Amino acid sequence: MSPTPVDLIPLPPVLAGPLLRRLEPTRVVMWLVGTRPLSLTLRLQGVGDIPLCAGKCTVIPVGRQAFVHLIDVTLENALPCDTQIDYDLLIDDTTGIADWAAHLLYGDATCPNFVLRSRIDQLLHGSCRKPHHPAADGLLCVDQLLASEADPQQRPAWLMMSGDQVYADDVAGPMLRATHALIERLGLFNEHLEGAVVSDSAKLYEHPASYYHRADLLPALESNETLRERFFGGARKPIFTSSSADNHLVTFAEVMAMYLLVWAPTAWSLIDPQAPELTPERLKRYALEQTRIDAFKAGLGKVARALAHLPSLMIFDDHDITDDWNLSAQWEETAYGHPFSKRIIGNALIAYMLCQGWGNNPDAFKDVLGKTLSLSASGDDQYLDSPVQDALIDDLLRFQQWHFVLPTSPALVVIDTRTRRWRSEMALKQPSGLLDWEALSELQQELLDHPSAIIVSPAPIFGVKLIETVQKVFSWCGYPLLVDAENWMAHRGAAQVILNIFRHSRTPGNYVVLSGDVHYSFVYEVLIRHRKAGPRIWQITSSGIKNEFPKSLLEWFDRLNRWLYSPRSPLNWFTKRRRMRIVPYTPEHAEAGERLWNSAGIGQVFFNEQGQPREIIQHNSNGKAKTRMLAPDLADYPD
Repeated sequence: MSPTPVDLIPLPPVLAGPLLRRLEPTRVVMWLVGTRPLSLTLRLQGVGDIPLCAGKCTVIPVGRQAFVHLIDVTLENALPCDTQIDYDLLIDDTTGIADWAAHLLYGDATCPNFVLRSRIDQLLHGSCRKPHHPAADGLLCVDQLLASEADPQQRPAWLMMSGDQVYADDVAGPMLRATHALIERLGLFNEHLEGAVVSDSAKLYEHPASYYHRADLLPALESNETLRERFFGGARKPIFTSSSADNHLVTFAEVMAMYLLVWAPTAWSLIDPQAPELTPERLKRYALEQTRIDAFKAGLGKVARALAHLPSLMIFDDHDITDDWNLSAQWEETAYGHPFSKRIIGNALIAYMLCQGWGNNPDAFKDVLGKTLSLSASGDDQYLDSPVQDALIDDLLRFQQWHFVLPTSPALVVIDTRTRRWRSEMALKQPSGLLDWEALSELQQELLDHPSAIIVSPAPIFGVKLIETVQKVFSWCGYPLLVDAENWMAHRGAAQVILNIFRHSRTPGNYVVLSGDVHYSFVYEVLIRHRKAGPRIWQITSSGIKNEFPKSLLEWFDRLNRWLYSPRSPLNWFTKRRRMRIVPYTPEHAEAGERLWNSAGIGQVFFNEQGQPREIIQHNSNGKAKTRMLAPDLADYPD
């Protein structure tokens, strides 16, 4: 008997999720995507059955058979902390998760569970998850940790993902092919395109240049050379500056399909994408990428299981939208000055809101969600209404509530370093500061009078000095885009203010800064020179979840950085951080004095009662033993 074609397989009720998002003692937030508006009941241990009516579950259509659900339940009585709490989601009051998503269960369990931690005594964190990178998926390390630990008091408080959860600008051919198959299977909404070579999304998907040649379809001027000149002063990079933008996602449907394909295995079972017509050279690349996508796909069941048991928080970096997003005032003027490039960025931002940002802090999105509902209700059955879509994009580009703060102990402050930038007043092409003065002032107010705080900054506040120097040289020469010159020290005003915040007498005595972005991992302890009474700062960077820095290049950067910026080097006094003493930790398995650890995986930080890190670990997705970051002898680093 021949197998049933995938397009004849009935659609399951749930395509992705549930993902546990923001959890508090009196609040439970979950995210899922269904193939129809679902009648759901939350069954919560110790509480009972909670029908998820309109006030407790908001549904946003993104296609004829795709509906985003955000469950947001406020409880009258607080849930117990540090105790395992079983939960289930019943569809139509009958079928639970064991029936419609058995892959989400551990061992003999009949439903998933979560643990509300009374304080943040440990958490997991990481960034940069590119599906077609050859490294194994670091989120599988999260699943392994949860599967091996039965004690609820040993469960991490959060999984913090600090940027590039998806790569909208760097997509493998097989992944793009899968998004198009899923768009057709689910009837994800089409859209009209202004200022492009093609007039609408349907024509984009079938265009010969749709695979590996998307730069040819980007904003239409007299020539691509003219376009490069207009956008980037002649820099030989694509219009959207990722070096791998030849499959850059364009439409809202493409980005939504991507989320469904990276968070769960279910959508993959509904499609059977075949390679498009390609040149022999491109077909060879496609085949290599297919092997990597197949390996990524094989682990998605375990990834989904981890996300159903551990609450996750997320913040964007650039690749969630596009490489170098808002890097400079010139970039912004050019990108938002053309209707097609603005639409590409806006589509990724709408999808980010629905699939990531909304679950971090649902209260902040009430106004824009009304317009999002209008978007999905506008137009005909197949096409979104362009004026409504563009108006929503305008609102999201002005939106200033992407950041969020959790009332935890220690306080958890997640900052938006992408949309509230301090534009350079000297030259439009110079890198913008990662936060403007107003946002930095708000950050200081959030930190006042807390004894300790965890700050999540996608880009490290205290980075590798040599790499920052290289970026500075390129910026001086007018080419910041060539080296992704985005670091806190690249803008004088932002650098001075953030360093002054750390020195403020009423801000915390202990800071932990969690970061990603750079595709390698490291830990610095930072002390104020000539001051014995704090504050103490730890910069802990874990990157990437599924990405790595070129090995030989990182080895040279690491070695040269140790030579040029040793503790007694006079070069330290030419940096903006000269008033601070930077003390690097050593990765446990370093073989030649390395300070930078280059291995995909996930970071784990354990905190003491004062909010200081007592143990810092990098779990390696390649199966090797976990790597502890070892504290140095401070006597070796003179004040």
